[in-house]
Amino acid sequence: MLKDKTILVTGGTGSFGNAFLTMTLKHFAPKKVIVFSRDEMKQWEMAKKFQDDGRVRFYIGDVRDRDRLYRAFDGVDYVIHAAATKIIPTAEYNPFECVKTNVIGAMNVIDACIDKGVKGCVALSTDKASSPINLYGAAKLCSDKLFIAANSHVSHGGTKFSIVRYGNVMGSRGSVIPFFVEQMKSGVLTITDELMTRFMITLDQAVELVWHAVSDMVGGEIYVKKIPSMKITDIARAVSDKAKMDIIGIRPGEKLHEQMIGIEDAPFTFEYDEHYKILPQIIDWDKDGEDRIKKGKSVNSEFSYVSDSNTEWMTVDYLRKWIEANKDIVGKI
Repeated sequence: MLKDKTILVTGGTGSFGNAFLTMTLKHFAPKKVIVFSRDEMKQWEMAKKFQDDGRVRFYIGDVRDRDRLYRAFDGVDYVIHAAATKIIPTAEYNPFECVKTNVIGAMNVIDACIDKGVKGCVALSTDKASSPINLYGAAKLCSDKLFIAANSHVSHGGTKFSIVRYGNVMGSRGSVIPFFVEQMKSGVLTITDELMTRFMITLDQAVELVWHAVSDMVGGEIYVKKIPSMKITDIARAVSDKAKMDIIGIRPGEKLHEQMIGIEDAPFTFEYDEHYKILPQIIDWDKDGEDRIKKGKSVNSEFSYVSDSNTEWMTVDYLRKWIEANKDIVGKI
């Protein structure tokens, strides 16, 4: 699949990019992996980790800069688009900047992929893009729509565009686990709402979902990994069963439960052993797209994939053991 291929990762110095680079170099034999990002310090630190691997290259650049993308995409076989403005309050207070990166940046990536003959592009989405209630989610929904529609603008044999969708990664910077670990020192963990639930996914699972999309996609699919849920109070108990919980209320732009697939997408959603696949509505690919559907089974008309109604749940004991086993990387990935 990726053997002897040149791969470029936008936003490649983030949590996903670090894991993707490490795992792809280990499990495949790519010709080259290019890390494209605008943070020179993160690139400097990352370059030291991979200084002995001649397959790794680093490009300073921004997805807002169309000309730089065109230069960077020369000779690239696959693009993994991970660059985004992701922090919800940051997007709310800087909406123009969020749109420039998440929407206009997506348009630039699409144009560069098509014009430079990239074989395939997988864009990373988020649960926030399903029935969005904040600007980050709305901008990512717009980005998703752009990547899906891009498949209708390429000639036969041109670039394939698909999407993977998942929520917060366990232990990643800015996620709730390292937040609780830091708060544990005070003996009080702040809980927004004791009914709140969240999906739980590891970085390894996120990378593996991207690999699957690269190998499986025909173009226009949204891949959603089947993952367990947890109540926010159980996550807190896994971090510390002795700390006091202080209920502070839901923050602006925050959902009580995470949603990956809304009921509106049910007619276009197909189920597989380890994931769901949403097909686009715009070209009737859900009706005659056997090459996209393969062995998938249609979900029922009332289906939605939401963290509180999930059939799979992670236990407190399992998460506690995971945190202990990964304590050296929690909050650092």
